[in-house]
Amino acid sequence: MSERGAEPGGVSPAATWGLMAAFVVHDLEELVTMPSWASAQVDRLQETYPQVPERVWSAMRVTPGHAATAIGLMGLVVGAASADGARTGGKSPFFQTVLAGFGLHAVSHVAQSVGLRGYTPGVVTAPLVVAPFSLWAWRELRRRGVLREVDTRGVVTSAALFPVGILGVHAAAFGIRRLACMSARARPTH
Repeated sequence: MSERGAEPGGVSPAATWGLMAAFVVHDLEELVTMPSWASAQVDRLQETYPQVPERVWSAMRVTPGHAATAIGLMGLVVGAASADGARTGGKSPFFQTVLAGFGLHAVSHVAQSVGLRGYTPGVVTAPLVVAPFSLWAWRELRRRGVLREVDTRGVVTSAALFPVGILGVHAAAFGIRRLACMSARARPTH
């Protein structure tokens, strides 16, 4: 082991497992604020567009259970990336792609708040935790010589995969929560 617990030619666990820690801090903010924020947005939109069917508005509401499920699923992805990064000393393309997507999504949080002219879930920790951690981790990867060549295609891929991942975990959370509700209704009561 070399300085600060890093494998020779690799980065310290702070850079790899730090991704998971930064995700947890950031997503705790989202977990606490997302359901009430989404409900307020739906209420506002429903007043503006009363002709939209109620089933559309119902589908847009985010329950605390849905938020927790979606965040937990994304946590599995981030945890797997962190573990792969730790296993490879930060060299893992999976780890580096998730790290890039995580860092880039801080910009989307700020842009969303600017566009909506107010608070959006995650906007506090995006510039205070996500962006600084991601920049620090990239510098560590570069300093240790394990950073993959970053090309335009890689940046575009990372930027595109993160929203796809977010949509995927929300779709999966919707399905999981729906199955859980159906299962609960099917259980006999005594």
